[in-house]
Amino acid sequence: MKFRFPVLLCALCLAGLTAAVAQNPYIALLGAAETADGIVVSDPRSVLAVDVTVECDRSVAGPYARFAQKYLGVRASLTDKAAWSVRSASVALLADDACYLSADPAAPARQVVAHNVADEEFTRLQPDKVAMSVSSLEEAAREAAKTIFSLRRHRLELITGEAGENVFGEGLRAALDEIARLEQSYLELFLGKRVVKSETRRYVVYPQADRMQYIVCRFSAVDGLLPESDLSGDMVLLRIEPSYAASALPQAGPKEPNVVCRVADLSTCTVICAGREYARAVLPLYEFGRTVKLALPHHK
Repeated sequence: MKFRFPVLLCALCLAGLTAAVAQNPYIALLGAAETADGIVVSDPRSVLAVDVTVECDRSVAGPYARFAQKYLGVRASLTDKAAWSVRSASVALLADDACYLSADPAAPARQVVAHNVADEEFTRLQPDKVAMSVSSLEEAAREAAKTIFSLRRHRLELITGEAGENVFGEGLRAALDEIARLEQSYLELFLGKRVVKSETRRYVVYPQADRMQYIVCRFSAVDGLLPESDLSGDMVLLRIEPSYAASALPQAGPKEPNVVCRVADLSTCTVICAGREYARAVLPLYEFGRTVKLALPHHK
């Protein structure tokens, strides 16, 4: 017992130091160490999560687009268009015990910039189809234009009180909302619709001490986010700038009982795409840190 007491005492001290290290995201035990619970093996490393959010703005041409100038006096796009853009990005540590823990990426979202429309395509049965007779596309467009102007006249009559003298309050509001919905559905046949869709993808990066830049993925204004191997898009870069700041922790003397730890370096992590910075964060990274020997506390 006399010979095992110092070992047990060191193990208890090391266990206390291990608990303190576990609460500090800047310091981690390195290598194998003996504690009261047994042998602890630690190889600290940092894992980064890079979230990139992109947005697709898509314009869908209406089936009567080429007749918009003739019947409505406005020009409409004759072709479908889609444009992707990078909206935002973020970088954080991906670890269970880090105070900079990265949250889950945002769920995909879609916004249809039109009234009473939920899909990116037009319905097969046009809203101006009220008979079984087959009309040419131009005749259908002319009838749709007539309906638009008729709806506008009815709305003006309701507002001025020339029609529906007993329609007021919530009834008037409901009637005007329904007219606006119908008008919008007819206008979409000429002017088309716009759909805005956004999505977030997460990329995991494992930093290395000899690398300061990482190609997270690639981005194209035509196709959105692309794999790293697709050279048709611009690079989405993760740039790491270590501070290499000296550790202020007092190190153990040559004859003092000690424990080997790894102190993380506060490095600046930046996400860049096409020369523009989208995210910047200062995170503790073990790969650019220092290995130190910390003295175990003395017990009388």
